[in-house]
Amino acid sequence: MELKNDTQTLKFILLGISEDPLWQPFLFGLFLFMYLATLLGNLLIIIATVTDSSLHTPMYFFLSNLSFADICFTSVSIPKMLVNIQTQNKEITYEGCIAQVYFFILFGILDNFLLAVMAYDRYVAICHPLHYTVIMNRNLCGLLVLGSWITTALNSLLQSSMALRLSFCTDLKIPHFVCELNQLVLLACNDTFPNDMVMFFAAVLLGGGPLAGILYSYSKIVSCIRAISSAQGKYKAFSTCASHLSVVSLFYSTLLGVYLSSSVTQNSQTTARASVMYSVVTPMLNPFIYSLRNKDLMGALRRFFRKKP
Repeated sequence: MELKNDTQTLKFILLGISEDPLWQPFLFGLFLFMYLATLLGNLLIIIATVTDSSLHTPMYFFLSNLSFADICFTSVSIPKMLVNIQTQNKEITYEGCIAQVYFFILFGILDNFLLAVMAYDRYVAICHPLHYTVIMNRNLCGLLVLGSWITTALNSLLQSSMALRLSFCTDLKIPHFVCELNQLVLLACNDTFPNDMVMFFAAVLLGGGPLAGILYSYSKIVSCIRAISSAQGKYKAFSTCASHLSVVSLFYSTLLGVYLSSSVTQNSQTTARASVMYSVVTPMLNPFIYSLRNKDLMGALRRFFRKKP
């Protein structure tokens, strides 16, 4: 097959989640609504945590970082997808594709790290309440977030740099709505073994590591809750981590769904449809899950909007 190595003229075609013209107006409206809902919900959380001093706590500091990461995560793919539908032009340049690969990996893995950090925060709050402010001090919180950003940025830089060595054939169609690294590797005509190894170890270390931390934190949380004698005390302790547990369950169950769908079907666009759940739906639902029955957050938003100019 003919190789295409001229990156100045190389363009990929993002097939999206459906090529049926009749579905395009519906998909445009649906994804525009979900994107605006994601922006609005996560921006409100950031505004509330920044402007209200009562929310200047580790939990809301991590939550505001998660909201920012979710905004960026969806902004990597959805605006380009909406433009493609509106202009009926599915092309993306080589440079644009590599940029999407970098930022899609960056913010996807960053979500994973922040959820692990938030699980540790809940573990300290429930199992060591008297030492919570000492352990979760400002320096530690800053280091946890900074470490998450640096680790994910370096991983994204490595994987996107590895993608630069790939040579592509004449078939440049990507059955996805975003330039996803695995799809690029499948299109490559040269040896992809180094890329496969880097992706495998990154998935194990940067995907499995935070998940193991979350599972360990919640195993300790369950033990601490079981040790509480009163039913009211158990309910209060569980309620402090219920929102985070819901988000974690949603995030990892959708990732598992994508993995299973890719294993049982050879249709890559089916996998792309499944990936909408963790890359679009989960960031949209996170603000609603955290705001539900959260009196502190809702009270902060009410106070913000009641302020006179």
